[in-house]
Amino acid sequence: MTQFVFETTPRIVCEPGAAARLGELAAELGIGHALIVTDRGLVQAGVLDGALEGLQAAGVAVTLFTDVLADPPEVSVLAAVDAARAAAVDGIIGLGGGSSMDTAKLVALLAGTPQALAEVYGIGLAKGPRLPLIQVPTTAGTGSEVTPIAIVTTPTQEKKGVVSPALYPDVAVLDGALTVGLPARVTAMTGIDAMVHAIEAYTSRHKKNPLSDALAVKALELLYANIRKVIADGTDLAARSAMLQGSLLAGMAFANAPVAAVHALAYPLGGHYHVPHGLSNALVLAPVLAFNKPAAAALYAELAEVVLPGRVFAGIDEAAQAFIDAIAALVAEMPFEQRLSELGVGAGDLERLARDVMNIQRLLVNNPRELTEADVRALYASVL
Repeated sequence: MTQFVFETTPRIVCEPGAAARLGELAAELGIGHALIVTDRGLVQAGVLDGALEGLQAAGVAVTLFTDVLADPPEVSVLAAVDAARAAAVDGIIGLGGGSSMDTAKLVALLAGTPQALAEVYGIGLAKGPRLPLIQVPTTAGTGSEVTPIAIVTTPTQEKKGVVSPALYPDVAVLDGALTVGLPARVTAMTGIDAMVHAIEAYTSRHKKNPLSDALAVKALELLYANIRKVIADGTDLAARSAMLQGSLLAGMAFANAPVAAVHALAYPLGGHYHVPHGLSNALVLAPVLAFNKPAAAALYAELAEVVLPGRVFAGIDEAAQAFIDAIAALVAEMPFEQRLSELGVGAGDLERLARDVMNIQRLLVNNPRELTEADVRALYASVL
């Protein structure tokens, strides 16, 4: 029998229009004054309108923090914490993409504890207590609504993580209608990001378990079957909802069976070049899968049955290669940049990037195959 520990967000509400129920959900948590952590674009697009009406109807006061920045820098996180303290709020609602939700987690923590941000970087250092927290994703990507992780960009452009069970929100609200207006490029980047979570959780060397496997498989099935649909027709609510569910299931999987080399290679690209996280993952995904094949072929063969149902393969090697080829072809179809050079990365940058990757051992140790610094440089060079 496999021994494991599995943790996730205790309550998940998944239904179209669920954001309008935020008022009652907040009231059930004892929230009388909520800080909504979001970004200006969502406010201007009217995405918050239904949520704000529901909160008002339930008698919950609202303060908005709309200055969330992508790959949230420390200064942005601390500004949100200051806003929460100044307004004396008693609950936090993260509404947006991964950056908004990661910021919301840290605001809920830091506004409710004497700990400083610099003291909680790492695993298990954030103790709480924290304020009640509700997360409402507007992208099908990070799965942050069901993970105990928040990633922050330091002043030296390093990505640091806060990992603690204290960061699991009290409630995750999945409302597919909130994702309908998402542009195709963002839909593609976030969708591939969620697929990476599922794939890396399924192949992780550490903490892989039957529950995370089942969640990763279902997540990949939903994401692969629907990503082309939402790119072709962003108003397809059924496909949008399926993507959101896939993202959540992948988040639950990798929160318990951690990600590996794809993420390790992605983080320096975001830190130094501000490449969106999903795009960074997408660009290095196929090369890392190919690199890992000697160690992960059997697992890739199992995933081939998920993305290529009904296909008959001559053996494990053929099935594994078919899986890699299918993922590579999907990424190549997506409406975003396909080469690092298109994002300002040059051959002279690879040494620094590879060196940075080797410092992210917390992720590299999970990879099916060990990487050297030379391996990392070669992987980057393959998509330059």
